[in-house]
Amino acid sequence: MKRDALGMTVLAAGLLLAGLGLPMAKAETGETVIVALGDSLTAGLGLPQDGAFPAMLERALKAKGHDVTVIDAGVSGDTVEDGLARLDWSLPANASAVIIELGANNALEGLPPGTTKAALEAIIKRVQSRGLPILLAGMEAPRNMGKEYVEAFGAIYPELAQKYGLLLYPFFLDGVVMEKSLTLEDGMHPNAAGVARIVEGITPKVEELLARVAANK
Repeated sequence: MKRDALGMTVLAAGLLLAGLGLPMAKAETGETVIVALGDSLTAGLGLPQDGAFPAMLERALKAKGHDVTVIDAGVSGDTVEDGLARLDWSLPANASAVIIELGANNALEGLPPGTTKAALEAIIKRVQSRGLPILLAGMEAPRNMGKEYVEAFGAIYPELAQKYGLLLYPFFLDGVVMEKSLTLEDGMHPNAAGVARIVEGITPKVEELLARVAANK
């Protein structure tokens, strides 16, 4: 979740693609394209590409018979504000839906919940302006930030989900955080088993997202 050279490399590559006007996703005609917009928890810091959340989610959905591509639009170190800044080039023209997983770095950096909420709301509005259904993945602040901060930060996600009619997965790291067997040595980022646990937990909500995509067609 911390800013690193990997994140900057991915960011530069994305900007280059955007500047050249090249598509950032390839999908078969009629295939549902889900964009996973996030930080290192989405990008799979410390994991091979096929072990990152988007790749594992795509395999899980295909195993259930869904014709879907999940695009990895995760950049390590991104705050919600960073995600907003790159949103336009992160969403390909053929996007069908978006999973938003952002906010962990805001919490780690102790950024004001109010500004975090405003930036996340701006992302939601822009995505909805394109008619794309959203699954919002919630995040919780570290307990050492203090009770007032933790409660204010945690309230962001359910409040926005209710206001904009979004699907909500309350806590992206549910069942993984503080579990040594499911995290890397840093104790924060999920390992392959941790990502598998996340995918297992969130898949029912993603299937609800797919149902909304189908209803929009």
